[in-house]
Amino acid sequence: MFVGICRLELYLLESNSLKEKRQVIRSIIERLKNRFNISIAEVGCQDALRRAEIGLAVVSNETIHLEKVIGKVINFIESNGQVEIIKMDKDIY
Repeated sequence: MFVGICRLELYLLESNSLKEKRQVIRSIIERLKNRFNISIAEVGCQDALRRAEIGLAVVSNETIHLEKVIGKVINFIESNGQVEIIKMDKDIY
């Protein structure tokens, strides 16, 4: 069994309030959960207006599968248009 974890720091392009920021992040998290069947949550920068930090975890019996899923998640976030990835830490155990 292998576990892939990834921590992403995001910059929100058009966030004018914390309420708007949370709505955008919640939407991204829910779509990622439904599409990729991953565990994901906002883990940092909750009080920052234009920054968010999310963490995700994937479990698989193959490391190649983990790499593919995490890559697809990153591509999905980048193509979202509402956020930009400014930092990424990824590990596979």
